[in-house]
Amino acid sequence: MPVTHAGDIDMYYELHGSGDPVVLIGGLASDISQWGWLTDFCAQTHHVLAFDNRGAGRTDKPDAPYTIPMMSNDTDALMDAVGMSRATVVGISMGGRIALDLALEHPDRVARLVLVSTRASARLDGSMSRMEMLSVLSSLVYRGKYPQPRYAFSRQREASRAYSCIDRLGEIHVPTTILHGRKDKIAPLREAEVMRRGIAGSQLVTFRGGHLFFLVRERTWFLDSLATAMNARSRVAGS
Repeated sequence: MPVTHAGDIDMYYELHGSGDPVVLIGGLASDISQWGWLTDFCAQTHHVLAFDNRGAGRTDKPDAPYTIPMMSNDTDALMDAVGMSRATVVGISMGGRIALDLALEHPDRVARLVLVSTRASARLDGSMSRMEMLSVLSSLVYRGKYPQPRYAFSRQREASRAYSCIDRLGEIHVPTTILHGRKDKIAPLREAEVMRRGIAGSQLVTFRGGHLFFLVRERTWFLDSLATAMNARSRVAGS
């Protein structure tokens, strides 16, 4: 079983395909057993590193406070452990927040960013139940093999809700594509527009659906847009 020590935890990971490197970072309450379709797609053309975040799947789940920078450091340590020095980083929902922090705190790791259904600001409202319902819906549609303990879900959720890098977006200088549902209630479209304005040269591609737009009806469009983003060679202003 591919497990390696990264920082203070053991992390489960998988490597697939060949070509330019891609790192996939999943969202709240998800593990990579739910993302086989995405890993397989990316591995057709790229060398893919997929893994379970702290608190999910077969990675360690300490019952202690988590932060997004902590999970960004986990990703950095894992990339080092598997010999992947720099990659396109694809982050979904909470994984997008980890990807943003990775680009800010470990910029040498990130060749380009693809941010899916995410936001750069902290969540100050009280709609935690909606987040819980979305994670449950996701797990029902694409059921993972490794159920997440409730305490670990809470630790991840608290970390994601508290994170903000909105004042630092101008420090990101890699090609960035933002893929976002126009009906997203967890990360409203205005949040995607803030990221587009804040990250120089970034592109925003919108879809008809909500936070999980990429799971069913718009999957083909999503994958086509993802392929374009992963292979983009556009220059960023100031680079």
